[in-house]
Amino acid sequence: MKATISILSFFIAFSGFSQVFSKQQQYQIDSLNTVINDPNSHDTSLVVSYLSLSEILYVYNIDTLKSLSERSKLIAKKSLLKNNSEIVKKRLKTSLAAALNNIGYIYNAQGQTKKALAYFSQSLKISEELGDKKEIAFSLNNIIETLNGQGEAIEVLDYLSRSIKKREEEILSKSDMAISLNNIGALYNSRGQVKEALGYYSRSLKIREEIGDKEGIASSLNNIGVIYIKQGQVKEALGYYNRSLKIREEIGDKSGMASSLNNIGVIYKDLGQLNEALIYGLKSLTFSQEIASPMRIGRASGLLSEVYEKQDKGIKALEMYKLFITMRDSIENKETQKAAALQQAKYAYEKQKTLDDAAHNKILAVEQEEKEQQQILTGAITIGLGLVVIFLIFVFNRLKATRKQKAVIEQQKVEVEKQKEVVDLAHNELEEKNQEIMDSIVYAKRIQSAILPPSKVVKECLKESFILYKPKDVVAGDFYWMHQQEGKVLFAAADCTGHGVPGAMVSVVCNNALNRSVREYGLTIPGEILDKTREIVVQEFEKSEEDVKDGMDIALCSIEEMKLQYAGAYNPLWIIRNGEVLETKANKQPIGQFENPEPYITHSFNLEKGDAIYIFSDGYVDQFGGEKEKKFKAKAFRELILSIQDKAMEEQKKSIDEAFETWKGDLEQIDDVCVIGVRM
Repeated sequence: MKATISILSFFIAFSGFSQVFSKQQQYQIDSLNTVINDPNSHDTSLVVSYLSLSEILYVYNIDTLKSLSERSKLIAKKSLLKNNSEIVKKRLKTSLAAALNNIGYIYNAQGQTKKALAYFSQSLKISEELGDKKEIAFSLNNIIETLNGQGEAIEVLDYLSRSIKKREEEILSKSDMAISLNNIGALYNSRGQVKEALGYYSRSLKIREEIGDKEGIASSLNNIGVIYIKQGQVKEALGYYNRSLKIREEIGDKSGMASSLNNIGVIYKDLGQLNEALIYGLKSLTFSQEIASPMRIGRASGLLSEVYEKQDKGIKALEMYKLFITMRDSIENKETQKAAALQQAKYAYEKQKTLDDAAHNKILAVEQEEKEQQQILTGAITIGLGLVVIFLIFVFNRLKATRKQKAVIEQQKVEVEKQKEVVDLAHNELEEKNQEIMDSIVYAKRIQSAILPPSKVVKECLKESFILYKPKDVVAGDFYWMHQQEGKVLFAAADCTGHGVPGAMVSVVCNNALNRSVREYGLTIPGEILDKTREIVVQEFEKSEEDVKDGMDIALCSIEEMKLQYAGAYNPLWIIRNGEVLETKANKQPIGQFENPEPYITHSFNLEKGDAIYIFSDGYVDQFGGEKEKKFKAKAFRELILSIQDKAMEEQKKSIDEAFETWKGDLEQIDDVCVIGVRM
């Protein structure tokens, strides 16, 4: 993410939970998670690991870039307050500048330019303190691109001047120098000052030719061609476009080829050479569709529509015009893009569920077939033995018939063995398929684990605490959540609809809604956070064509010094004080669709030293077990909590876990379990 916005581009292949990383990427992810989950890891290692992890994951889920960079920023800032050496402080500041740059990038992509500029400026200030000329230039270019998007010409020129000066001081950054010159040219071009734009484009081209940057050369040639078109010098423009196209063909740049082909096609169209325009337009459309670029497809289809219209090919012209409108709308309508992404995720889940159901049905079919084959084998052997007895009785006068019948039996035996081999092969294939499905679910657990707060962060924020987290299946609908903001520590125990893969998918939506409520909307009061979270969750599920009523129950707490605030959806709060349980009940309405919803109530308390706070999902108290195989229930859980108040929090966790396993015995765990305890 150190590259500037002007040269940063990527195509997000959204595929829900079915995304598979390369072996190298998976090795890197596992290594980074090892560092993150190691309680002995140094702060500098943690900061770098979170940043490195974001570089891998953001391509598949861009939301991870901001969340992981936020964690890196938080650790770096806290560590800078410690009495570290100057070398450690420099490393922390370098990573902090990179994290701020990443967060600014996300805000800029979301259209929140003021926040983006604020983060870019913070990153620039730190880089200037460190004297890191290269990073200074990166930050300046990010600010330039953001200001340019707002049309702030004077400010852009000022930052461009500073950017060029910094890049001239950096011996090995000719490529960056060329980028800055190209940006100045683009600015002058947008202002209609084509002569000045041509001068800067030419200077950028010269540097790129010196360093052999073929991609940059092709871009500069294309930009110069645009200027010549504006000056009415069509022949010269065509020459530059063709030179650009040739280089892009050499390096296999399909996006660039689509652009150059379209530019050439437009010239031939304007010259009235419609057949040539058609050839170049069709080539441009082909490459645009291969790279799935709505912008490129829109430009190519727009050109072809005009060409077909001039050729009196009305049907084809209309077809291309419809494609042009579709691409234009897909680019302009961000909500449509987001809905498409959600629909893609839904499709991925339904596809996986269909595969799971099909695999299960196939297993049942094979088992039935095995039984039938076994019956056939048993029957064949029985018949064979009977025939042998009969043939022995008539051995002397039926020797010839016996030999013939024996041959028939042997043939039947061969056929049965062949059928058994087929059954064994199908059984092995089913085992392999089941293993593939299990591997996918295990990998989904890794992704879900990435959204849970690391134990090191939990202990830093809540020193005397524990979290008992026991998913029913590999992945869970329950999750725990934590966030620190404005001196407050927010934490929650949440229970989403369902468990396993469906519950895990709902948990991702609800976890994201919580993060947005506090990070995007800046909320810190529990009741207000739950109101906004419910609003976001309902909005997300309303986009589905089906009636989705999933949601979550939750207990959410905020601690600031000795003050506690709580709000809940079905899940209560217990405060243990002087051997008594002070229970505060939650609103009886879920985070999701609900008739006549009301605002969630925020309850406030003044805590005393020694108070113990407990929040939990319903998985623990609803577990069946004991001699009569009944539910554990809240009363027994309350008595258990009171009986262990003399123990440290980690010992309490062990006692609660052992009591659960003893109660459950050999019975199946019926639901996910999440219990959080904090002592003041």
